[in-house]
Amino acid sequence: MSGVWLVADVGGTNARFALLDGPGGVPSEVRSLPTAGYPGLAEAAAAYLAAVGVRPSAACLAVAGPVGGGTYHLTNAGWPRGSVEEVRAHLGVPHLDVINDFEALALSLPRLGPDDLVAVGGRAPAPAGAAPLAVVGPGTGLGVAGLVPTPHGWVPVPGEGGQVDVPAATDREIEVARLLRAEKGAATAEYLLSGAGLARIHRYLSVLDGAPAAGLTAREITERRDDDPRRVEALRMFCALLGSLAGNAALTLGARGGVLLGGGILPRIVDVLHASEFRARFEGKPPVEDYVRAIPTALIVHPGPALVGAAVRLAQSLPDMEPA
Repeated sequence: MSGVWLVADVGGTNARFALLDGPGGVPSEVRSLPTAGYPGLAEAAAAYLAAVGVRPSAACLAVAGPVGGGTYHLTNAGWPRGSVEEVRAHLGVPHLDVINDFEALALSLPRLGPDDLVAVGGRAPAPAGAAPLAVVGPGTGLGVAGLVPTPHGWVPVPGEGGQVDVPAATDREIEVARLLRAEKGAATAEYLLSGAGLARIHRYLSVLDGAPAAGLTAREITERRDDDPRRVEALRMFCALLGSLAGNAALTLGARGGVLLGGGILPRIVDVLHASEFRARFEGKPPVEDYVRAIPTALIVHPGPALVGAAVRLAQSLPDMEPA
């Protein structure tokens, strides 16, 4: 299999790799490796390729962090800043793209079908339409990106939208943001809207209530809620803050086509998301409520959208070089 493409979605916790035999192919040999188990991107990708016994003709690695000037940096992985060319040489791949993971996620949106989306507050977006889209996703970090239609196809708009200020609105949220600023020196959205952020919200709520801080993880908060109303409050605050952030992204990017929600946390709390103030906070943008109310929102339930987006990027980069 010397003509296949390698695609990857590399986050702060896990690195998912897959192979493709064509631009429209379905990812195969999908495997997940712990990011902390490897010293860098090149070593993780090389370990995967050694396991599957393949030397690809091209690769696109989507990473959770900024990419530019021939370098990349995984914000939450603990890896050093790396060189794209050094990774390419290490892997012996003729062509390598390294892109932001939410750029890849954005590129996947027009390829998603109705079964890949669950509407949140009304109708689901139709990502193959002709209006700009946005994608927001809390996981190990918080990603935000846009996708804009042009006469020559869809163009992704990556950025570091997770580093904006927390959109606190209620008195309780403002108190949580105050504790965050005291601890971290800044009230950055990712500090609350991520796995570690959900744990912080729960801890700060305990402080505000004068209760012992249990030090729960995000998974513990999402999986065991019945015996602790504060866990439910933390999840509802998480979803409300996310709604405000998603509404801000919709306004900033003009995402009339819809805002899609990704990341690894939300699929575990779909019931809370639907019952939360997410959509109310998304729409609560006076004096432009009518503008935002017309924008649909949905949760992505496709198992590997960033892998699909990485393949789209390769198809754009190598239009005349399809795998054998």
